[in-house]
Amino acid sequence: MENGFNFLDPFSSINLGIADSADGIKDWAISNRNIIQPVKDVFNSFVVAIDSALNTVPPTIMLVLIALIAWQAAGRRTAIMVAACLLALGLLDPNAWGLAMTTLAIVISAVVACLLIGLPLGILAAKIDGFEKALRPLLDLMQTIPAFVYLVPVVMLVGIGNVSGVIVTIIFALPPLIRLTSLGIRGVNASVVEAARAFGASPRQILFKIELPLATPTILAGVNQTIMLSLSMVVIASMISVRGLGNEVLRAMGRLDAGKAIVGGLGIVILAIVLARISQGMGQSGRERGYRHWWQGGPVGLILRATNRTPKTPKPMNMTEESI
Repeated sequence: MENGFNFLDPFSSINLGIADSADGIKDWAISNRNIIQPVKDVFNSFVVAIDSALNTVPPTIMLVLIALIAWQAAGRRTAIMVAACLLALGLLDPNAWGLAMTTLAIVISAVVACLLIGLPLGILAAKIDGFEKALRPLLDLMQTIPAFVYLVPVVMLVGIGNVSGVIVTIIFALPPLIRLTSLGIRGVNASVVEAARAFGASPRQILFKIELPLATPTILAGVNQTIMLSLSMVVIASMISVRGLGNEVLRAMGRLDAGKAIVGGLGIVILAIVLARISQGMGQSGRERGYRHWWQGGPVGLILRATNRTPKTPKPMNMTEESI
C-alpha cells in the first residue's frame, strides 16, 4: 500500500524526478561528446605544449629563468627566496621537479584561459549594470558549489585527463578575477574619467589609458587569487587522472605512504609560494619598487645600464610663454 501525503513529512511522498533528468543529461553528454571534441583538442594541445616546454628545459636553466622573472617582477630579495624555494623543491625527490613542472603547466593553462575569459567579462560587468547584476548570481553559484561537484559534469562531457582538470580549474578559479576586475574599474575616480572625457578622449582611450592602468593593482589581486585557487584544485582534480603533484598526493593517500604524501604536499606549498610572490610583485607600483618603469629595474634594467641603452623618460613640458 502506497503511503499517502503526510503534512509532517511532505518530502517523503514527493518525487520531482530530478535524478532521472540528470541521468538523461548524462546520456546526452556521452552520446554527443564529438561536439566537445574540438574544444578538448585545443585545450589538450595548449597544455601539452606548455608541459613539454617546461619539462624539456633542464632544471638548472628553468630555475635560473624563474628566478630572473621573479627578480624583474618583485625585486632581488624575492628572486633569492624563489631560487631557494625551487632548489628545495628539486631536492625533495628525484621526480618532484618533473611533477612540479606538469602541475605548473596545468596552472598556467588555467590562468591564461581565466584571463582571456575573465578580463572581458569583468570589463563588461563594470560598464553595464544590468550585465553585472545578471552575472552576480552565477558567480556566487560558481564559488559556493563544492569543488567536487564540478568533476561529474566535466567528466561526462570531456572525459578524464589533464584537459578535464584545466576546465574544472577554470570554473573554480574564474569568479575572483571577474569580480575584482569589475571592482577595480568601478573604483576609478570619476573625476579623472570626466576630465579625460572633457579633453576629448574616446571611450576606448579612457578604458585602456586611464581605467585599466588605475585598476591594475586590483586586477592583479584578482589574478593572484585565481592562481591560488588553481593550485588549490590540484589535488581535487587529480581524482580525474590529472597528472602532477596532486596525483602524487592522491596515490600516496591511497597507499598510506606518508613520505610520498609529504613530498607532494610540500611541492604544492612551495609552488604556491613561488607563484604568489611573483604575482604579488607584479602588482607593486613603481614607487614601491623604487623606480618608475618596469624596465628600469631587475635584470632588464641591469642590462640596459650596462649597455648604456636606458630609454630616457620624456620630461614634462613647462607651460611658459615660449612654449605657448
